[in-house]
Amino acid sequence: MACMSNPNDVTATGAMKQDAGGLTPAVVASVGSVALALYFYYVRGDKQRGQFVGFWPVTILALASYFKLEEIKQMMSESGE
Repeated sequence: MACMSNPNDVTATGAMKQDAGGLTPAVVASVGSVALALYFYYVRGDKQRGQFVGFWPVTILALASYFKLEEIKQMMSESGE
């Protein structure tokens, strides 16, 4: 672990704190796909399609996490840590 001597340093912790409270497009898409899955499952009665769409939020959030980790890794390598 690197010591944070300068509060202006770009670190993984700082990057995570910046996005902690916001609704990212991935979160909005995940909530929308949950609503769509519930619509297909209960309203339209298409249980198979509802279950299929119900897997989308996990995939969307996993991809968003992967890209965020890559962004953090790049920021850390650029800052020389």
